[in-house]
Order: sequence, then C-alpha cells, then structure tokens
Amino acid sequence: MTWSFFVCKMEWKPDEQGLQQILQLLKESQSPDTSTQRSVQQRLEQLNQYPDFNNYLIFVLTKLKSEDEPTRSLSGLILKNNVKAHYHNFPNGVSDFIKSECLQNIGDSSPLIRATVGILITTIASKGELQNWPELLPNLCLLLDSEDYNTCEGAFGALQKICEDSAEILDSDMLDRPLNVMIPKFLQFFTHRSPKIRSHAIACVNQFIISRTQALMLHIDPFIENLFALATDDEPEVRKNVCRALVMLLEVRLDRLLPHMHNIIEYMLQRTQDQDENVALEACEFWLTLAEQPVCKEVLCGHLSQLIPVLVNGMKYSEIDIILLKGDIEEDEAIPDNEQDIRPRFHRSRTVAQQHEGDGIEEEDEEDDELDDDDTISDWNLRKCSAAALDVLANVFRDDLLVHILPLLKELLFHPEWVVKESGILVLGAIAEGCMQGMIPYLPELIPHLVQCLSDKKALVRSITCWTLSRYAHWVVSQPPDVYLKPLMTELLKRILDSNKRVQEAACSAFATLEEEACTELVPYLAFILDTLVFAFSKYQHKNLLILYDAIGTLADSVGHHLNKPEYIQMLMPPLIQKWNQLKDEDKDLFPLLECLSSVATALQSGFLPYCEPVYQRCVNLVQKTLAQAMLHQSQPDQYEAPDKDFMIVALDLLSGLAEGLGGTIEQLVARSNILTLMYQCMQDKMPEVRQSSFALLGDLTKACFQHVKPCIGDFMPVLGTNLNPELISVCNNATWAIGEISIQMGPEMQPYVAMVLHQLVEIINRPNTPKTLLENTAITIGRLGYVCPQEVAPMLQQFIRPWCTSLRNIRDNEEKDSAFRGICTMISVNPGGVVQDFIFFCDAVASWVNPKDDLREMFYKILHGFKNQVGEENWRRFADQFPMPLKERLAAFYGV
Repeated sequence: MTWSFFVCKMEWKPDEQGLQQILQLLKESQSPDTSTQRSVQQRLEQLNQYPDFNNYLIFVLTKLKSEDEPTRSLSGLILKNNVKAHYHNFPNGVSDFIKSECLQNIGDSSPLIRATVGILITTIASKGELQNWPELLPNLCLLLDSEDYNTCEGAFGALQKICEDSAEILDSDMLDRPLNVMIPKFLQFFTHRSPKIRSHAIACVNQFIISRTQALMLHIDPFIENLFALATDDEPEVRKNVCRALVMLLEVRLDRLLPHMHNIIEYMLQRTQDQDENVALEACEFWLTLAEQPVCKEVLCGHLSQLIPVLVNGMKYSEIDIILLKGDIEEDEAIPDNEQDIRPRFHRSRTVAQQHEGDGIEEEDEEDDELDDDDTISDWNLRKCSAAALDVLANVFRDDLLVHILPLLKELLFHPEWVVKESGILVLGAIAEGCMQGMIPYLPELIPHLVQCLSDKKALVRSITCWTLSRYAHWVVSQPPDVYLKPLMTELLKRILDSNKRVQEAACSAFATLEEEACTELVPYLAFILDTLVFAFSKYQHKNLLILYDAIGTLADSVGHHLNKPEYIQMLMPPLIQKWNQLKDEDKDLFPLLECLSSVATALQSGFLPYCEPVYQRCVNLVQKTLAQAMLHQSQPDQYEAPDKDFMIVALDLLSGLAEGLGGTIEQLVARSNILTLMYQCMQDKMPEVRQSSFALLGDLTKACFQHVKPCIGDFMPVLGTNLNPELISVCNNATWAIGEISIQMGPEMQPYVAMVLHQLVEIINRPNTPKTLLENTAITIGRLGYVCPQEVAPMLQQFIRPWCTSLRNIRDNEEKDSAFRGICTMISVNPGGVVQDFIFFCDAVASWVNPKDDLREMFYKILHGFKNQVGEENWRRFADQFPMPLKERLAAFYGV
C-alpha cells in the first residue's frame, strides 16, 4: 500500500486502501484473543513510522460517521497514546490537523465520541501544549455559550479534564492568568437547566479550592452562595460535587464557612444518609476533615446525638459490599489467590534505636492499624469512611462520645441479624483508641463476649472480631493472663487455621499485634503457638503466606532468645528454609521471608548457625546482582532495566540480623566473601534507604568482627561524614550510630577522623525538633568519640553538654550509655570549665543511672566532689537548693553530696 504524504493541512484526504487496513486493525484489536491483540500491537507500532498515520486515526474518530462508535472511539484512544508517546515528533501539519479536528468535533452528537475528543484535547494540552495552543481555552469558553447542548456539554467535559490535569499551569503567569476569566464564567453555569452542565461547572471550580487559587478566592462569597443554592439539587452528581466543595473549603477557608456552620452540619447530616452512596461517601468525608480542625469540638458537640447514629448506621455492610466480598462464601481456603489482589509490600529499612525505660517502643515508628478490614476491595467506601470518622471523632471527644455510643452498642452487639452485629463489633474497634479509658469498666464483660464471637458461623463476623480484639490487646495483656490472654490466644490461633481466607488474614494480623503487646508473656505458650503457625504454612494460599511470615517475624522480635530451644528450632526452621529454597532470586516474596528470617536469626542467635551459610551467601549474591544490574542500567539505560533495589535493602538488613545474632561466629563468612567491597558501594548509593541499611550493617559488622572492617576505615569514614545530614533522619541516625561503634573499636587511632564528623554531630544535637532517637544516638557517639580522643573533643564540651545530658537521661542503663558517660567524664577531667555553667544538667544525668559499674560510679563521685570542693560548702548548698527533691535525695544517697 502507498501512504499519501499530504502537502497542505486542508487538502489531506485518506488513501482508501490505507483507511480500510486501519479499520481492519481496529476491528481485530477488539478481539478477545491475546495472540491477535499482540500482532495488532506490533502492526500499530510499525504504522507509527508513517507521519500521517495519526491523520487516519483522527479522521476515523471525527469524520467517519458511518463506522460504529466503539471503533471510532478506539481510534481516538490509540491516537491519545501516540500523543502521549511521540507528540514532539509529529510534523507540524499533523498536529495542526488534529487540533482543528478536535475543536470542530467537541460537540459530536454521541456522548462517547465527545468524551474521547475531550480526552484527546486534554492529553495534547498536558504535553506542555497549553502555551502552544493559545486559542484552545478561549475557544472552549466560547463554545460553553453555544445554543447546542452537545457542544456546551462537550466543551465543559474537556475543560473539566484540563482543570484536573493542568490546574497548576492555569494558575501561573505562563498563560496570562486565564482563570480570571474562567472562574466567573464557570460560576454562571451553576444554575444551568441541565444537571450534567451544573455538575461540570462545580467540578471545574473545585479543582482550584485546595491550592487557594487567587482567582477563586476573589469570588469565594458568590461561590459559597451558589453552592448553598444547589444544596438540594435533584441530580446526585451535583450534590456529590457540592459536598466535595464544602469538604475542601473546610480545609482552606474555614473562616468563610464558620458563620453558616450550624446549617452546613445539618445539611451534611442529611447528605451522609443520601440515597446515592457516592453522595453519602463525599458527605461522610466532611466529618473526617472537621475532626482535624481545632474548632471541631465547639461546633460539633451539639450535633453528636444526631451524628453518631448516622455514622454507626453507615458502618453496616451494604448488599453490594457483601457480594463484592463474596461474603456468602464461607469456606474458600482451597481456592488459589488472584495474583492481582496481592498488594505490594513496603519494606521498612533497619533503624538502630536505643532502649528506653520500661519499653523498647520507638516513638516515630508506630504503625497505624488502619481500619482496613476489607483489603481485597480496598476501595474507599461508606463503611470505611464512617468507621474512620468515628475513630477520629473518638480521639477528639474521648469519653464524652460514650454517652451516645453505649446505648447503641447494647442493641447492636447482641442483634440476631449478623450484618447488624458485625457493624457493632466494628464500632467497638473504631472507638478503642479514643475512648479506651471510658471503656475499661465494660471490658471484663465485652472481651469474653468478643472471644465467643470469634467462632461465629459468619466469616465476616469472625474476621472483624479479630481486628476489634487486636485494638484492645493492650488492655488484655495488662490483666491476669489466665482470665483474658489465654482464652483470647487460644481462639485466635484457631482462627489462624480458619477455613476462610479473610478470617485467616485478620487473625494473623491481630495475632501479630497481640505479640507486640504481650512480648515475653507468650513464652509459656510458645510450643502451642509455633505448632499453629507451622501448620498454617501447609494450609495458606499465596497472599496469607506473606502475612504469616510477618506474624512469625514479630513473634521472634517479641520473645527474643526464648525461641532458642532445640525443639522450637526443629519446628520452625525446616518450613522456612523449604520456602527459601523454592523462591527464585527475582521473586518479590523473598522480601517478607528475608525480613522474617532476619528477626528469627537475631532471636535464635547461636541456634541459627546450622542455617547460616546458605542464607549469608544468598544475601551477598542478591546485593552483588542488584549492584551489577544498577551499573548496567546506568551505562546503557535503553538496554537494561533499573533493578528493584528492595532486594538489596532487604538482603543488607538480613545480613545485619545475622551479624547481630551470631556475633563473632560470622567472622569466617565475612572473611570468605567480598561483602565489605559491596557495602562500600551501597554506602554511596543514590537511594537513601540503601545507604541507611548499609550503615546499619557497617555498625553490626564493626561489633561482630572488626578485624575485617578495620583496613577499610580510611575509605568508610569520609562517606559516613557526608551522611550526617539530619534532613534524612534515618540515614543520619544509622551513620551516627556506626561512627560510635567504630570509635569504640578504634580507640585512640580514631584521632585522624574526629574532625570529619565532630562539627556535624554537635550541630545535630543542638537542632530544635530533632527526633529523640537521633538525639540519643548522636549523644552516645559524641560521648564515645570523647572517650577515645578526649583531647580532640573536650574543647567543644560547652557547646553540647546541656543537650547531651538531657537526651541521655531517659535511656535505660546499657553498654552504649556506659561508654558514652565514661567519655563525658574523661572530657570533663580534660576541660572542667566546659561543664561549669550547665553542671546541674550533669548532676541530673548522673542521677538517671540505676546502677552504674563500680569504676564509672567512682568517676561520677570524683567529679561531683571535685566540683563541691572547688566552689566551697556555702556555694554548693545554694547550688543544691535549686535541685528538685528527688534529685537532691538521690545524689545524697548515692554520692554523699
């Protein structure tokens, strides 16, 4: 066939034979057969070599009215993809022809074709073409005034898409501020006779609320008046857009809504019960947003008695939910998972933290146990939104909410209909965080009732009960174990082996939460727990296996070395290693398994030795493979894909777990591998998470086998110094910790490197709003540097002593705290003047020790008495009178001052 190359844009006519070929292709591409589709794809790619192929596509879309609509629309969508991929290579004539055809046909009589033309226009506009197509916006705005409904609707459809895609450019100086004209224009159409047009008009303006666009802020009052006028519109789509507008205005222009707040709340109460679920969902977002505003309590307290029943009612599964969730299928454990349903997981890179008094809990890292009980259709729906709203309102109103909730709960929890009872259990879980104090008197009765609900005949009741019980795990663990913990654990373990996959998943997640709360309380039941978890291996389909790894890893973190018993290892390791051997290096299922093994290795310590070598080798290989792939991609990006660096990050973290668990016994494995070279490359990776994990590994190898790390210190230290940037908290934290570990091993030989890091560390410890973990690690590292190189660090004592003391008074006695305090004492003896102004802080920090080693206590004694003798009895008494009573008593009792 010959392709006629056109000369002038108006003259272009398709070649009949070419046109037939393309129509044939469009027909074939609608075939369900995948091999046909593949060959169509290839032929489309070939046709893209011809400059006027795209003319044929626009011709079929806009001119060939004899063809059926799906074929014409498909032609437009293929053209849209070409615009996305190759627009900058289109010859001028072609792009002009496409643009003029689009504008002429925006009012096509078919809604499908109008929508397709609109998408095409937006795609061209988003290729940076709004500047090069100056007539587009004025033309579309003119077409809004057309007498012809189709033209007006088509133009509005296109404008709405442009407002969604290009809101930022529209509000910039690049285009001479078209919004100054567009927004008043849109407002005129709020009262148009056609509901579709009214809906488009609000949707267009809504795009500019969150960014507080100047042009809209100038017209904010008429905008709000117009919204109120549409409040009871017959068209659901209009009501939905009105609700959406009010929710966004609540965030950005609360001042303008406040005078009308009473009426808005009344209105939103009605809309949250709208017949149309989409309207109800938009309205329900209002309560979530209002809860974040400081005025929430004040404006909402009078409406709670109406609002709470509405939210609770919204928490019932709708009939559609139940169908989508296959809620009528009770036993599905043998049905393989649909791979599309498995969400990507995110690995949390290793962060090194200090242990605090009484708990090992990290303050920045608490994961939310979101109200996500319907993962598989993780679409946001009215049930989830209502539950989330109740959750945040419980956190605002605390126990004041219970007056309105308890009477409802009584009815719901014992209701004969399972859907109602299920919603009651969800309510109970949603208020757990905010109303915990007020709920305590009812828990001795409620928890046993919930434990009974774990064996309800409906799977959806069993699964929500797992989640709700996990929200009360903290209370359960604080009670006598035989009364609550043991029955709860026994029933949850049964649910882990449920015949319904959703229940298995909910039970596994709930059990992981219980493990985190109970920690060593679980030790007496370990054999029983492991029995269940190991049996689940043979039972679970793909998706739940990934959650099972997490439950096993959390168990290892929670009970630690108590897991290191031959009989437990015999139960747990064979199934884990079997999975490990089945998985290929490029299988993403390795992530959760590696994370799990990392926790297990740390817990088992020497018990992990028999499994150590193959696991170590494979981790080193994963790191090496990923680095090699990254280098290939960097040198030839067209030829080689970028690697998934998560493989490397998770492997580095597992190597850290091995080094921490096995200590010195890892030495031979390190000696026989090139891990230090690989680690040096990882420490310089562009991706912060890779650096973060490599610094954690560096610290762990420094502790485990410093003889292999020492020769590389000259290379490592400058890299560590450049990563002391507190903008990247976790990277900075791990680099700081590694420097501290290296100092202890290097001793006085650390001297040449102090200058590379000291100034940054002092800066970090003096920064406002630095997270606690980073402050503590920085203080320990400064102390350790001062311990090994006091002459270099002591001169700066005055610049860090106060924040140093305040950040270390809260951590419990341990090796790291010990070495840091030895450092500070050594520096004080070198530069006593540096501590004089802040001596009270030093006294307070010393008093935070429960029992220091004898020689450290001796150091404290000397400094305290030295200071007292220096200033004299009278001054010391005046000084000590400023102390809080407990501090005074402690220092007198322990150090006789």
